Amino acid sequence: MLDLIGAVALLLWGLRLVKTGVIRSFGTRLRRWIGSGTRNRLLAFGVGLVATIALQSSTATALMTASFAASGFMSSMMAQAVMLGANVGTSLVTRSLAFNLHVLGPLMIALGVFAFGFSYSKPAKGLSRAVLGLGLMLLSLRLLGQATEPMQHSRVLVALMASLNEVPVLAVIVAAVIAIAASSSLAIVLLTMSLAASETVTPALGIALVLGANLGGAIPPVLGTLRYSALARRVTIGNMLVRLIGCLALLPFTETAARLLSHLAHDAAALVVDAHIAFNIALALIMLPVLRPLSALMRRILPEAAQLDGGPRHLDPDSLDTPALALAGAARETLRIGDCIAAMLQTNLEALKKNDTARSSGIAVMDDEVDRLNSAVKLYLAKLNRSALDEKDEQRSNEIIRYATNLEHIGDIVDRNLRDLVDKKIRNQLSFSAAGAAEIEEFYRMTLANLRLAQSILVTGDAQLARQLVESKVDIRHLEERSATNHMARLRDGIIDSMQTSSLHLDILRDLKRINAHIAAIAYPILKRQGALRESRIMTGEQIAVISR
Repeated sequence: MLDLIGAVALLLWGLRLVKTGVIRSFGTRLRRWIGSGTRNRLLAFGVGLVATIALQSSTATALMTASFAASGFMSSMMAQAVMLGANVGTSLVTRSLAFNLHVLGPLMIALGVFAFGFSYSKPAKGLSRAVLGLGLMLLSLRLLGQATEPMQHSRVLVALMASLNEVPVLAVIVAAVIAIAASSSLAIVLLTMSLAASETVTPALGIALVLGANLGGAIPPVLGTLRYSALARRVTIGNMLVRLIGCLALLPFTETAARLLSHLAHDAAALVVDAHIAFNIALALIMLPVLRPLSALMRRILPEAAQLDGGPRHLDPDSLDTPALALAGAARETLRIGDCIAAMLQTNLEALKKNDTARSSGIAVMDDEVDRLNSAVKLYLAKLNRSALDEKDEQRSNEIIRYATNLEHIGDIVDRNLRDLVDKKIRNQLSFSAAGAAEIEEFYRMTLANLRLAQSILVTGDAQLARQLVESKVDIRHLEERSATNHMARLRDGIIDSMQTSSLHLDILRDLKRINAHIAAIAYPILKRQGALRESRIMTGEQIAVISR
């Protein structure tokens, strides 16, 4: 039993390495490809199939697809087609792993470790990680076979399997619960295959366990999108509903299905894998033609009103013919973006101080919300009735769009730069010196104060506040220079913490300075209209001559 637990754990770890490796190497291109390949349901089905074969995880494909649906880049019907392809893809992965390729496992592990040690770019390291994970999966399958072979002589296990064979519904429930706990239907199907090869389970029971694994594998994506908008939850809950219907329809006929497949499969293990593939292909063939009514049903079950908390609140389409009302709503929505940016900065600071990985990972979700709101504001203002806009309204619209765009850039800096720096500090177990930590915290506080000032300027358009915000850039520049100088002094004094965190410290200062530059941009149009803004900080020849005298 301990050997079995260890083999399953190794299989799950190998799956995780393959998934993270592929995402780190090709994640951006894979997301772009998934998002663009949904012009028709057959193409979307193929996209889901290929993406899942690459990721070795239908759960990862489901979460990506749900995020696209939530952002409005993919319709609910196309998202369901992607999920049907993902289900078939994970069954084909099972077939590929079922081939007798165990001998390649140690070779791929050695190759992955060697390549990882000599790789320096992130994509190369990710690819090496994926090769290593695939090798561990192949090794785990051999260990699974060795661990399950003696089980046919265990009276307790034989009695347990006999009782499950008598109650197929219980077998489905047990397999579903284990699949949920493992967050992988693939692992449970492979375990069932090993048990079937050792004649521990009958063909009919193997099919019942496959049904349970399919049903349980659809639940982790549902749990992962519970806090998402209704658009995202329609994808994962719809996929779970499809699998549930398939399980209920096939469960009474497991004996018949076992007899039919026994004529095609050369052994009991192959029968389990063939049942997994046949089940998902049958679901795809049945559901692809009826995706439109399925999408309509999901819209009825999960109406879009359920997503109000996660989407725009103040962009009323009925106000578009009245520019003053529309601009006021857009400004209020942009203030929400600013509040989200403030929460991201505060969360990033707390994660930095407390080495809290959970806080750090939550920043990505906030950045997705910033991107959604920014897109919503720009699209809303683009629909304004331009013929009804006067020059002042046009300027106001441009100011709001520029400020929202700058906030979106800040969100990207926090998510892609500052969050990575925090993760690096946590991963390498580094600590700032007391003085260095205090300087960084002061920089964060000044940045948050400037953001609050910018929020006020967006509402009031006050020239005095705008001047104050631009002048604060000088304080920011002096703070960065002073902190960098103090840091170099600590390096010369040989303070270990400062030596270990030197690049982190300077990179954080640089990124916060960039953020403050984006924040201050709200003030420039106001000061320019009053003639209080110089075109350049470089002094003219006359100014130099005056200073020289």
